[in-house]
Amino acid sequence: MPEHHKSIAQHYHDRTKYHPETIAAKSQGLDWSKQPVPFKDYKIGTSYDLKPYIQEENLAFSDEPVALWWRRLSRLLFCSYGLTAKLPSMMNPIYLRAAPSAGGLYPAEVYLISRGTPLLPAGLYSYQPQTHSLIHFWENDVWQSLQTACFGHSALEKTDLAIVTTAVFYRSAWRYQDRAYRRIFLDTGHLLGNIELACALNDYRAHLIGGFADEIVNQLLYLDAQQEGAIAVVGLADLLDVQQNFPVGITALPSTTQTNYPHIPDGELLGYCHRATQIEPDAEADNSEVTPTTSLEDKYNFPFCLKVPTATASIDWGLNLEGLERTILRRRSTRAYSGADLTLDELKALLDFTYQPQNYIEQGLEESPDYFDLNLIETFIAVSGVSGLEEGCYYYAPKAQELRQIRFKNFRRELHYLCLGQELGRDAAAVLFHTADLKTAVTQYGDRVYRYLHMDAGHLGQRLNLAAIYLNLGVSGIGGFFDDLVNEVLGIPAEEAVIYITTIGRQR
Repeated sequence: MPEHHKSIAQHYHDRTKYHPETIAAKSQGLDWSKQPVPFKDYKIGTSYDLKPYIQEENLAFSDEPVALWWRRLSRLLFCSYGLTAKLPSMMNPIYLRAAPSAGGLYPAEVYLISRGTPLLPAGLYSYQPQTHSLIHFWENDVWQSLQTACFGHSALEKTDLAIVTTAVFYRSAWRYQDRAYRRIFLDTGHLLGNIELACALNDYRAHLIGGFADEIVNQLLYLDAQQEGAIAVVGLADLLDVQQNFPVGITALPSTTQTNYPHIPDGELLGYCHRATQIEPDAEADNSEVTPTTSLEDKYNFPFCLKVPTATASIDWGLNLEGLERTILRRRSTRAYSGADLTLDELKALLDFTYQPQNYIEQGLEESPDYFDLNLIETFIAVSGVSGLEEGCYYYAPKAQELRQIRFKNFRRELHYLCLGQELGRDAAAVLFHTADLKTAVTQYGDRVYRYLHMDAGHLGQRLNLAAIYLNLGVSGIGGFFDDLVNEVLGIPAEEAVIYITTIGRQR
């Protein structure tokens, strides 16, 4: 095996970059006869219908403890990943869900694991979005195995329920080939953002667990690991159950770093990268926890740059967060912008909800939602049309709560090109870039950090999505762009790999 200087995560990232001169050769036409079905079917199992608990006319009985318990679980799952719209299409109808997904492909599956409660017997459940039901496909006490797989994580000690999200790789790879691996984790980040907020709406606390032995979780759920893999585990603490207050455990564990790998042909890169970023069952011995980096300063402070303070009045989500639930269920990715300006206050409000969660405690949201390691993610904003803010590229400093200008220019034309000719890039009022220094991140967490970075960026992106929709703005994520040119054109430091793009503007 040849020795490489770059780890497999860095190698994967470089290999899946889009370049103007090679993108045409890379994009194969889609074979519609092989289009994947975005739902997983279980032929046998007990079905629990959750629909009656979501309908408004049935709320009269929701004072009863049993009905209330089911209503909370039903709403939690519906606001996380439920079907929110049905669009006619040439082939099959397209169903849209509460969480956005690149190309509407929805690679994620959601499973619920019960330790055994009076209402939900122990075992494994698959959430079925198309019928809004749970299928109990394995009746058995599996909680101990889950705890083992998560290396005895404290979030599973006193809880009775956990969600596991998986990815069916081909659903996304059918369209995006090897680059699909990035999108799968961005999509999972959107879903994790929803799960966290849906928990807050229903008196649960979501505890994110990214450090688990992949093989054990895959076997636990009876997955064919070639086709589908566990991506994230979320312990659900019931805040109405006094027994369930417990310490917060670590969300991210390191994996090994692989610099010794063979030549990997195109088409096999995604699978290879996923296997290489797994944590082995016996890894715990040398799995000393990584303490997330905490720095009091923001990473970049450019000399002599213009600094614009962003502290603002927070978004008011209304009584019992009603506005938040409505927003989750009516969120749509915008197809076209008008090119009109945003106000600086609107931009500030978006940044406030996304990066300053401590301002939302009184409304009943989490003071510090679980991310894997937010200190590894940086944010740059290309401003094309924000009244009261000079055009150009800015670094957003969340700790100082200010925008620091690094380039002075209108980038509309360049953004159109950088976003692969998508008009969303050109017509948006502001384009946000989430970036990470891959080399440093790998040093800290091994190759598995590649997953963490994309899930954290997707999670931030989903908060931006919801804030924008609530403010009646348009918003759309972009996962396809000319990677290296983005840094070059906008002045983003070269070591920062662009992970995700979110465009914001006025809807056409």
